[in-house]
Amino acid sequence: MPDDAAATRAAAEEKSALSHPPVDPDVTVAYGGHPDQVIDLYAPRPDSAGAASSAPLVVVLHGGAWRARYDRRHLSPFADHLARKGFAVANVGYRRGAEPLAGQEEPAGSGGGSGSGGAGATPVAGRWPDTFDDVAAALDALPALVREALPQADPRRTVLTGHSAGGHLALWAAARHVLPADAPWRTDRPAPLRGVVALAPIADLEVAEKLEVCEHAALQLLGGHDSFAERRPYADPVLLLPTGIATTLVQGRADLVVPQAVAESYADAAAKAGELAGLTLLEDVGHFPLIDPAADACAVVAEEIAQLAW
Repeated sequence: MPDDAAATRAAAEEKSALSHPPVDPDVTVAYGGHPDQVIDLYAPRPDSAGAASSAPLVVVLHGGAWRARYDRRHLSPFADHLARKGFAVANVGYRRGAEPLAGQEEPAGSGGGSGSGGAGATPVAGRWPDTFDDVAAALDALPALVREALPQADPRRTVLTGHSAGGHLALWAAARHVLPADAPWRTDRPAPLRGVVALAPIADLEVAEKLEVCEHAALQLLGGHDSFAERRPYADPVLLLPTGIATTLVQGRADLVVPQAVAESYADAAAKAGELAGLTLLEDVGHFPLIDPAADACAVVAEEIAQLAW
Protein backbone atom coordinates (compact mmCIF):
# COMPACT_ATOMS: atom_id res chain seq x y z
CA MET A 1 0.00 0.00 0.00
CA PRO A 2 1.29 3.52 -0.75
CA ASP A 3 2.20 5.68 2.21
CA ASP A 4 0.12 8.74 3.05
CA ALA A 5 2.56 11.17 1.41
CA ALA A 6 2.62 9.22 -1.85
CA ALA A 7 -1.16 8.95 -1.93
CA THR A 8 -1.54 12.66 -1.21
CA ARG A 9 0.86 13.56 -4.00
CA ALA A 10 -0.91 11.24 -6.43
CA ALA A 11 -4.26 12.83 -5.58
CA ALA A 12 -2.83 16.31 -6.12
CA GLU A 13 -1.38 15.28 -9.49
CA GLU A 14 -4.71 13.89 -10.62
CA LYS A 15 -6.56 17.01 -9.46
CA SER A 16 -4.14 19.24 -11.37
CA ALA A 17 -4.35 17.23 -14.60
CA LEU A 18 -8.14 17.14 -14.55
CA SER A 19 -8.59 20.77 -13.46
CA HIS A 20 -8.01 22.26 -16.91
CA PRO A 21 -11.22 23.19 -18.74
CA PRO A 22 -11.91 21.14 -21.87
CA VAL A 23 -10.64 22.70 -25.08
CA ASP A 24 -12.98 22.60 -28.06
CA PRO A 25 -11.47 21.18 -31.25
CA ASP A 26 -11.32 23.02 -34.54
CA VAL A 27 -13.50 20.33 -36.09
CA THR A 28 -14.99 16.96 -35.13
CA VAL A 29 -15.29 14.19 -37.70
CA ALA A 30 -17.11 10.86 -37.49
CA TYR A 31 -15.69 7.48 -38.48
CA GLY A 32 -18.89 5.56 -37.63
CA GLY A 33 -22.48 5.95 -36.57
CA HIS A 34 -22.11 5.59 -32.79
CA PRO A 35 -21.77 8.82 -30.76
CA ASP A 36 -18.37 7.68 -29.47
CA GLN A 37 -17.04 7.05 -32.99
CA VAL A 38 -15.71 10.55 -33.52
CA ILE A 39 -12.33 12.25 -33.70
CA ASP A 40 -11.60 15.78 -32.51
CA LEU A 41 -9.10 17.56 -34.75
CA TYR A 42 -6.84 20.40 -33.58
CA ALA A 43 -4.96 22.52 -36.10
CA PRO A 44 -1.34 23.36 -35.31
CA ARG A 45 -1.04 26.74 -33.61
CA PRO A 46 2.50 27.14 -32.33
CA ASP A 47 3.17 29.88 -29.80
CA SER A 48 5.97 31.25 -31.98
CA ALA A 49 5.43 32.85 -35.37
CA GLY A 50 6.27 31.14 -38.64
CA ALA A 51 4.15 28.00 -38.62
CA ALA A 52 5.05 25.47 -41.30
CA SER A 53 2.66 24.86 -44.18
CA SER A 54 2.19 21.29 -42.94
CA ALA A 55 2.71 19.68 -39.58
CA PRO A 56 3.19 16.17 -38.23
CA LEU A 57 0.02 14.48 -37.07
CA VAL A 58 -0.17 13.23 -33.48
CA VAL A 59 -2.96 10.71 -32.90
CA VAL A 60 -4.04 10.66 -29.26
CA LEU A 61 -5.88 7.81 -27.50
CA HIS A 62 -7.27 8.73 -24.11
CA GLY A 63 -7.07 6.60 -21.00
CA GLY A 64 -9.50 5.91 -18.20
CA ALA A 65 -9.25 2.13 -17.80
CA TRP A 66 -11.41 1.59 -20.92
CA ARG A 67 -14.41 2.72 -18.81
CA ALA A 68 -17.29 4.91 -19.95
CA ARG A 69 -16.92 7.59 -17.31
CA TYR A 70 -13.68 8.77 -18.96
CA ASP A 71 -13.88 10.12 -22.50
CA ARG A 72 -11.68 12.06 -24.89
CA ARG A 73 -12.66 15.41 -23.37
CA HIS A 74 -10.38 14.98 -20.37
CA LEU A 75 -7.44 14.74 -22.78
CA SER A 76 -8.40 17.83 -24.78
CA PRO A 77 -6.09 20.19 -22.82
CA PHE A 78 -3.22 17.81 -23.65
CA ALA A 79 -4.28 17.80 -27.31
CA ASP A 80 -4.38 21.60 -27.29
CA HIS A 81 -0.94 21.66 -25.64
CA LEU A 82 0.48 19.59 -28.49
CA ALA A 83 -1.22 21.81 -31.06
CA ARG A 84 0.48 24.80 -29.48
CA LYS A 85 3.78 22.96 -29.93
CA GLY A 86 3.11 22.96 -33.67
CA PHE A 87 1.55 19.54 -34.17
CA ALA A 88 -1.73 18.71 -35.83
CA VAL A 89 -3.65 16.54 -33.36
CA ALA A 90 -6.38 13.93 -33.67
CA ASN A 91 -8.04 13.07 -30.35
CA VAL A 92 -9.85 9.76 -30.91
CA GLY A 93 -13.06 8.69 -29.21
CA TYR A 94 -14.01 5.01 -28.92
CA ARG A 95 -16.56 2.82 -27.20
CA ARG A 96 -15.78 1.84 -23.63
CA GLY A 97 -17.32 -0.24 -20.87
CA ALA A 98 -20.76 0.79 -19.68
CA GLU A 99 -21.42 2.11 -16.21
CA PRO A 100 -23.42 -0.34 -14.05
CA LEU A 101 -27.02 0.65 -13.39
CA ALA A 102 -28.54 0.51 -9.93
CA GLY A 103 -29.38 -3.09 -9.12
CA GLN A 104 -27.62 -4.39 -12.24
CA GLU A 105 -25.21 -7.30 -11.91
CA GLU A 106 -21.75 -7.04 -13.43
CA PRO A 107 -20.58 -9.71 -15.86
CA ALA A 108 -19.57 -12.94 -14.16
CA GLY A 109 -15.86 -13.17 -13.56
CA SER A 110 -15.25 -9.46 -14.12
CA GLY A 111 -13.19 -9.40 -10.96
CA GLY A 112 -14.25 -5.93 -9.92
CA GLY A 113 -16.36 -4.37 -7.21
CA SER A 114 -18.98 -6.08 -5.10
CA GLY A 115 -20.70 -7.82 -8.01
CA SER A 116 -23.68 -5.46 -8.12
CA GLY A 117 -24.37 -2.07 -9.64
CA GLY A 118 -25.08 1.20 -7.92
CA ALA A 119 -22.96 2.90 -5.28
CA GLY A 120 -19.57 1.30 -4.77
CA ALA A 121 -19.74 -0.92 -7.86
CA THR A 122 -16.83 -1.06 -10.27
CA PRO A 123 -17.88 -0.08 -13.80
CA VAL A 124 -16.98 -2.54 -16.52
CA ALA A 125 -13.77 -1.86 -18.42
CA GLY A 126 -14.01 -1.92 -22.20
CA ARG A 127 -16.23 -3.77 -24.64
CA TRP A 128 -15.15 -6.82 -26.54
CA PRO A 129 -14.73 -6.53 -29.45
CA ASP A 130 -16.17 -3.02 -29.84
CA THR A 131 -13.28 -1.13 -28.24
CA PHE A 132 -10.80 -2.75 -30.61
CA ASP A 133 -13.16 -2.42 -33.59
CA ASP A 134 -13.32 1.31 -33.01
CA VAL A 135 -9.62 1.97 -32.63
CA ALA A 136 -8.87 -0.02 -35.78
CA ALA A 137 -11.65 1.72 -37.73
CA ALA A 138 -10.60 5.17 -36.53
CA LEU A 139 -7.00 4.73 -37.60
CA ASP A 140 -8.01 3.24 -40.94
CA ALA A 141 -10.32 6.17 -41.67
CA LEU A 142 -8.09 8.91 -40.29
CA PRO A 143 -5.82 9.69 -43.28
CA ALA A 144 -8.77 10.44 -45.56
CA LEU A 145 -10.64 12.36 -42.85
CA VAL A 146 -7.59 14.48 -42.10
CA ARG A 147 -6.93 15.29 -45.75
CA GLU A 148 -10.50 16.59 -46.01
CA ALA A 149 -10.95 18.33 -42.67
CA LEU A 150 -7.45 19.33 -41.53
CA PRO A 151 -5.25 20.04 -44.56
CA GLN A 152 -2.49 21.45 -42.33
CA ALA A 153 -1.76 17.91 -41.12
CA ASP A 154 0.72 15.62 -42.85
CA PRO A 155 -0.47 12.01 -42.36
CA ARG A 156 2.86 10.79 -43.72
CA ARG A 157 4.42 12.00 -40.47
CA THR A 158 2.14 10.39 -37.91
CA VAL A 159 3.03 9.60 -34.31
CA LEU A 160 0.62 7.55 -32.21
CA THR A 161 0.39 8.29 -28.51
CA GLY A 162 -1.92 7.32 -25.68
CA HIS A 163 -2.13 7.49 -21.91
CA SER A 164 -2.73 4.55 -19.58
CA ALA A 165 -5.43 2.40 -21.22
CA GLY A 166 -4.93 4.60 -24.27
CA GLY A 167 -1.25 3.69 -24.17
CA HIS A 168 -2.27 0.05 -24.37
CA LEU A 169 -4.45 0.82 -27.39
CA ALA A 170 -1.66 2.80 -29.07
CA LEU A 171 0.78 -0.09 -28.73
CA TRP A 172 -1.90 -2.53 -29.92
CA ALA A 173 -2.84 -0.40 -32.92
CA ALA A 174 0.80 -0.22 -34.02
CA ALA A 175 1.01 -4.03 -33.88
CA ARG A 176 -2.01 -4.96 -35.99
CA HIS A 177 0.22 -6.43 -38.70
CA VAL A 178 1.52 -9.05 -36.23
CA LEU A 179 -1.88 -10.05 -34.84
CA PRO A 180 -2.89 -13.70 -35.26
CA ALA A 181 -3.92 -14.51 -38.82
CA ASP A 182 -7.59 -14.90 -37.89
CA ALA A 183 -7.81 -11.53 -36.09
CA PRO A 184 -10.39 -9.26 -37.75
CA TRP A 185 -8.17 -6.23 -37.15
CA ARG A 186 -5.03 -7.66 -38.74
CA THR A 187 -3.42 -5.63 -41.52
CA ASP A 188 -1.15 -6.98 -44.23
CA ARG A 189 1.58 -4.43 -43.58
CA PRO A 190 2.81 -2.18 -40.74
CA ALA A 191 0.96 1.06 -40.17
CA PRO A 192 2.71 4.06 -41.78
CA LEU A 193 3.81 5.55 -38.47
CA ARG A 194 6.88 7.53 -37.48
CA GLY A 195 6.52 5.85 -34.12
CA VAL A 196 4.60 5.33 -30.89
CA VAL A 197 4.96 7.19 -27.59
CA ALA A 198 3.04 5.24 -24.94
CA LEU A 199 2.44 7.11 -21.66
CA ALA A 200 2.21 4.97 -18.53
CA PRO A 201 0.69 2.28 -20.75
CA ILE A 202 -1.10 -0.84 -19.58
CA ALA A 203 1.34 -2.60 -21.87
CA ASP A 204 1.25 -6.10 -20.39
CA LEU A 205 -2.24 -7.24 -19.50
CA GLU A 206 -1.09 -10.26 -17.50
CA VAL A 207 1.24 -8.23 -15.29
CA ALA A 208 -1.44 -5.56 -14.94
CA GLU A 209 -3.93 -8.16 -13.78
CA LYS A 210 -1.49 -9.59 -11.23
CA LEU A 211 -1.01 -6.08 -9.88
CA GLU A 212 -4.80 -5.47 -9.90
CA VAL A 213 -4.34 -2.34 -11.98
CA CYS A 214 -7.48 -0.16 -12.03
CA GLU A 215 -9.49 -2.76 -10.13
CA HIS A 216 -8.87 -5.63 -12.56
CA ALA A 217 -9.59 -3.53 -15.65
CA ALA A 218 -7.44 -5.76 -17.89
CA LEU A 219 -9.42 -8.82 -16.88
CA GLN A 220 -12.71 -7.02 -17.55
CA LEU A 221 -11.48 -5.74 -20.92
CA LEU A 222 -11.08 -9.30 -22.16
CA GLY A 223 -14.40 -10.48 -20.75
CA GLY A 224 -13.43 -12.07 -17.45
CA HIS A 225 -11.58 -15.18 -16.29
CA ASP A 226 -13.12 -17.54 -18.82
CA SER A 227 -11.87 -15.62 -21.87
CA PHE A 228 -8.76 -13.84 -20.57
CA ALA A 229 -6.18 -16.38 -21.77
CA GLU A 230 -7.98 -17.03 -25.06
CA ARG A 231 -8.21 -13.35 -26.01
CA ARG A 232 -4.79 -12.17 -24.84
CA PRO A 233 -3.00 -13.06 -28.12
CA TYR A 234 -5.42 -10.72 -29.91
CA ALA A 235 -5.24 -7.87 -27.42
CA ASP A 236 -2.05 -7.81 -25.37
CA PRO A 237 0.79 -5.67 -26.79
CA VAL A 238 3.43 -7.66 -24.94
CA LEU A 239 2.51 -10.68 -27.06
CA LEU A 240 2.68 -8.70 -30.32
CA LEU A 241 6.41 -8.21 -30.71
CA PRO A 242 8.48 -7.27 -32.58
CA THR A 243 6.56 -4.62 -34.51
CA GLY A 244 9.38 -2.94 -36.40
CA ILE A 245 7.94 0.45 -35.40
CA ALA A 246 9.92 2.89 -33.27
CA THR A 247 8.44 2.80 -29.78
CA THR A 248 9.08 4.82 -26.64
CA LEU A 249 7.41 4.34 -23.28
CA VAL A 250 7.30 7.25 -20.82
CA GLN A 251 6.65 6.23 -17.24
CA GLY A 252 6.65 7.94 -13.86
CA ARG A 253 8.55 6.04 -11.19
CA ALA A 254 6.01 7.19 -8.57
CA ASP A 255 2.98 6.00 -10.56
CA LEU A 256 0.49 4.35 -8.19
CA VAL A 257 -2.12 3.71 -10.90
CA VAL A 258 -0.06 1.80 -13.46
CA PRO A 259 3.21 0.84 -11.74
CA GLN A 260 6.43 0.99 -13.71
CA ALA A 261 6.71 -2.81 -13.57
CA VAL A 262 4.09 -2.95 -16.34
CA ALA A 263 6.11 -0.78 -18.74
CA GLU A 264 9.33 -2.58 -17.78
CA SER A 265 7.75 -5.92 -18.64
CA TYR A 266 6.93 -4.66 -22.14
CA ALA A 267 10.42 -3.23 -22.65
CA ASP A 268 11.98 -6.52 -21.50
CA ALA A 269 9.75 -8.52 -23.85
CA ALA A 270 10.67 -6.23 -26.75
CA ALA A 271 14.37 -6.75 -26.05
CA LYS A 272 13.91 -10.52 -25.98
CA ALA A 273 12.14 -10.24 -29.34
CA GLY A 274 15.12 -8.38 -30.77
CA GLU A 275 13.55 -4.93 -30.69
CA LEU A 276 14.61 -1.88 -28.72
CA ALA A 277 11.72 -0.09 -27.06
CA GLY A 278 12.83 3.08 -25.35
CA LEU A 279 11.82 3.47 -21.71
CA THR A 280 12.00 6.95 -20.21
CA LEU A 281 11.53 6.79 -16.43
CA LEU A 282 10.76 10.06 -14.67
CA GLU A 283 11.69 10.49 -11.01
CA ASP A 284 9.08 11.73 -8.55
CA VAL A 285 6.38 11.63 -11.23
CA GLY A 286 3.10 9.77 -10.92
CA HIS A 287 0.40 8.82 -13.40
CA PHE A 288 -1.22 12.11 -14.42
CA PRO A 289 1.60 14.66 -14.92
CA LEU A 290 2.36 13.02 -18.28
CA ILE A 291 -0.84 14.57 -19.70
CA ASP A 292 -0.94 17.72 -17.54
CA PRO A 293 0.10 20.79 -19.56
CA ALA A 294 1.09 22.48 -16.30
CA ALA A 295 3.60 19.73 -15.38
CA ASP A 296 7.24 19.46 -16.41
CA ALA A 297 6.64 15.80 -17.31
CA CYS A 298 4.29 16.87 -20.09
CA ALA A 299 7.13 18.84 -21.69
CA VAL A 300 9.19 15.65 -21.70
CA VAL A 301 6.33 13.85 -23.46
CA ALA A 302 6.12 16.57 -26.12
CA GLU A 303 9.85 16.28 -26.73
CA GLU A 304 9.67 12.49 -27.09
CA ILE A 305 6.92 12.94 -29.67
CA ALA A 306 8.91 15.62 -31.48
CA GLN A 307 11.96 13.38 -31.75
CA LEU A 308 9.92 10.89 -33.75
CA ALA A 309 7.74 13.33 -35.69
CA TRP A 310 10.08 15.94 -37.09
